[in-house]
Amino acid sequence: MKRILWLLLLVSTICTAQKSKKSQIKAQIKADKMVMAALQSHIGFLADDKLEGRRTGSAGEKIAYEYISKKMEEAGLVPKGEQGTFIQQFEVQEGREIKPATSLSINDFILRLNIDYFPLSFSGNGKVTSSAAMAMPQSESVWFLDLKEILEQNKNNPHFDLEDAIVKKTDKVAGKGAAALLIYNSSDIKDSLRFDPKSKTAAAKIPVLFISGDMKKKFLNDEIGFVDYKLEVSIGNKKRMGHNVIGYIDNGAANTIILGAHYDHLGYGEDHNSLYAGSVPMIHNGADDNASGTAALIELSRQLKQSKLKNNNYLFIAFSGEELGLFGSKYYTEHPTADLTKTNYMINMDMIGRLNDSTHGFTIGGYGTSPVWGQQLSATDNYFKINFDSSGTGPSDHTSFYRKDIPVLFFFTGAHSDYHKPSDDADKINYTGQLMLLKYIYGVIEKTNDKGKLAFTKTREAQQMGKRSFSVSMGIMPDYTFSGTGVRADGISEGKPAQKAGLKTGDVITQIGDYKIPDVQAYMQSLGKFKKGDATKVIVKRGTEEIVFDIVF
Repeated sequence: MKRILWLLLLVSTICTAQKSKKSQIKAQIKADKMVMAALQSHIGFLADDKLEGRRTGSAGEKIAYEYISKKMEEAGLVPKGEQGTFIQQFEVQEGREIKPATSLSINDFILRLNIDYFPLSFSGNGKVTSSAAMAMPQSESVWFLDLKEILEQNKNNPHFDLEDAIVKKTDKVAGKGAAALLIYNSSDIKDSLRFDPKSKTAAAKIPVLFISGDMKKKFLNDEIGFVDYKLEVSIGNKKRMGHNVIGYIDNGAANTIILGAHYDHLGYGEDHNSLYAGSVPMIHNGADDNASGTAALIELSRQLKQSKLKNNNYLFIAFSGEELGLFGSKYYTEHPTADLTKTNYMINMDMIGRLNDSTHGFTIGGYGTSPVWGQQLSATDNYFKINFDSSGTGPSDHTSFYRKDIPVLFFFTGAHSDYHKPSDDADKINYTGQLMLLKYIYGVIEKTNDKGKLAFTKTREAQQMGKRSFSVSMGIMPDYTFSGTGVRADGISEGKPAQKAGLKTGDVITQIGDYKIPDVQAYMQSLGKFKKGDATKVIVKRGTEEIVFDIVF
């Protein structure tokens, strides 16, 4: 009888355990379905046409950051932005713009801006009133430049730079006493001059304006006749405001884990960072880039708020301005709203919505930024095929934190044909794959819950995305947020030519050899002029001091 009772008890226990296991499985399936539905809802909202591509500083960005703020609040996060809100505002320099005060009149005839005339982007600001004759240049008066001779002399020169030639001519006439330079083109060769808002050519000492052929014929046919000029040039910086969204879980712990994802995208491609080849402007919804990472950030904030992982605090940051050059994350690391020295590590999620259904492959960057990653993360996984990249830098927001000696991990499911195109839409997201990756990231946080503050390790510098058109490298990380003339070094790689020559973080490179460096594009182009082993001089500004370095590539 006892044996029968024991057997009945055993059967009952087994049945109860099986029911419990089935119940747990059902609960897990239900929870997974809820997370997938939430991811689909977040991405569907953020990648909707009504947000017009979430361009930094746009009305669509505002709709997005209000949505993210609301979701963080619903998850129970504490606002960690500015003035008790979830929002941290930062400035984005868009380049130069012509201010309303700019004007030009000849013999009291008022010329139309951008039709009859325009100032060149490197024009100096100032007012000039004078009477001048083209053939008789006088001090403190308007001088003139016909581009005909310059263009004809260089029509077969593929390396000719018209703007550079005008800059040199401007410096020359300014040194002789010219108050302003009026430029026209009487040749049949197109000059393609325009006001370039993205130009970083240093401002001239005097106003420089280009007038149309019609205005030249109307007023400048008599080279010895005096004409009255009244002009004003006012060129200033064009700005817009970006917005990070920041929420916090305070567990009273000594250290804080930062989780981040950028939520901005390309709008209609106005910032010229689209790969769309069409002529009709189209909305770039950026479902994978990076509504996917933002959706994961929102869901992880909810899960970690409800979890028992209390050995760290958690800071969640949705960055803007990433597509412009890591503006939001760089601003945050320079203006942190939580003690940056108490940061344990940073996880960045960028483009995590296109997991391949057959390979299940994705990349984890930053693997070398702490020895703990090697101990906790394995390339052998029952579901995923993981590619590890040791570098702590790359074309996304984790780079800003690595620069502050913080261990980082960068999750990325790979590039695809819709990258930076209007076709990156929500219906192409692999929601099952994203769910599985979300679980993996949560598991990483779980594994490090009792590891204390992770040690930091410096790594090699990763090459930026895109094809390199040069065979040498100086070994600097350009600061893409720098709005001045030149290229500011945001970091210097150890053992590379820049470090060996003596350059430091913060130096602004203005010239390499014979090549002036007004911006990053000119810097890249100049590197293409050198090969390994070449020696040259590099001119940098360090504060107010100009220093010349000898460098060997």
